Amino acid sequence: MAAPISDGKIELGFIEKSEIWRLTSPFFPSKVGGRPSWLSLTDLPNSSKLLCGNCGKPVIFLLQIYCPVDAFEGTFHRTLFLFICKNSVCHSQNSNKPFIVFRSQLPRVNSVYNFEPIEEENVKTSEFDTTIKKFGINLCVLCGCNAGNKKCSKCHTTFYCSKEHQLIHWKGGHKTACCKDGVQDEVPNILFPENEIVTEPEPSLDEQQRDETEAVTKQETDSGYSAEELEKMALKETKEDKHFLSFKDRIGLEPEQVLRYQRGGDPLWVSHNHQPVPTDIPACQCGSRRIFEFQVMPQMLIHLEVDKLDASIDWGTLAVYTCEANCNEGEAYHAEFLWKQDYEKSSDSKVQDS
Repeated sequence: MAAPISDGKIELGFIEKSEIWRLTSPFFPSKVGGRPSWLSLTDLPNSSKLLCGNCGKPVIFLLQIYCPVDAFEGTFHRTLFLFICKNSVCHSQNSNKPFIVFRSQLPRVNSVYNFEPIEEENVKTSEFDTTIKKFGINLCVLCGCNAGNKKCSKCHTTFYCSKEHQLIHWKGGHKTACCKDGVQDEVPNILFPENEIVTEPEPSLDEQQRDETEAVTKQETDSGYSAEELEKMALKETKEDKHFLSFKDRIGLEPEQVLRYQRGGDPLWVSHNHQPVPTDIPACQCGSRRIFEFQVMPQMLIHLEVDKLDASIDWGTLAVYTCEANCNEGEAYHAEFLWKQDYEKSSDSKVQDS
């Protein structure tokens, strides 16, 4: 089982290669890319709840974070899921609408997972696939999201979350393989590369101060300017310049971090502008306030392989806010709130929970 993220202190997330079977639901993974490893197997979000707020097309899985909260009995298992639209045009419009966040949680005693952690060598993915079928869940062959009863009208064995994904599969190989024995059914890959997200505590302040001193010394040596001269130059910097430099200094201690987690803490903003005020963060549907939980860093974009010459998905940081009370009312997957902050924008942008 993946080590849960601690509640309280700042944890940094890093990308690490992993065997795919370790990233499946029985191991409660934190991961990026591939198909979602669903936690609760009841009330999976249906296709109508997984549509981009801009183009209206299906979003795909971006990442999930396993983050139990000890203070609540019903959150022994707890995972946050983040979905994204891959249409770069939606992102170039400086809108947060291409993002969707869900929270799922379970008590220790539940109908899906064992009370005690299972041994790695005893896990068989095929057995968990059978468990999924017992819950009457049909997953889209392309993206792994809830397909409901939507399936190929010809073979009746291949399920899809949407007409868009059915068309992609049909053109990508199902047209040739459908209802034909011995013909391999190729499934086009529309997903992000799949990797584990591992976490470790952020370096202490003492370590940061030591590294900052070393950085200043190196800067003097590299630039040829003295500390006094550098200080005079710094006075000419704008407030935005200073904020961004502070951001760079903070992440420079661990430059490969793709995620920062601190439930109830504060995000590390990339810009002085476009930061939310408390009234910008809507309350949960249960009435409780939402608090900051984690943020996705711009370094994550490198691992998504989305860079294009014309237009590409981009962000400064993505900050996720969740229900402080971890409510359990309603469906098993609760919509949460995301605030996107870009490097340069003329106005604030928000994502309203659905």
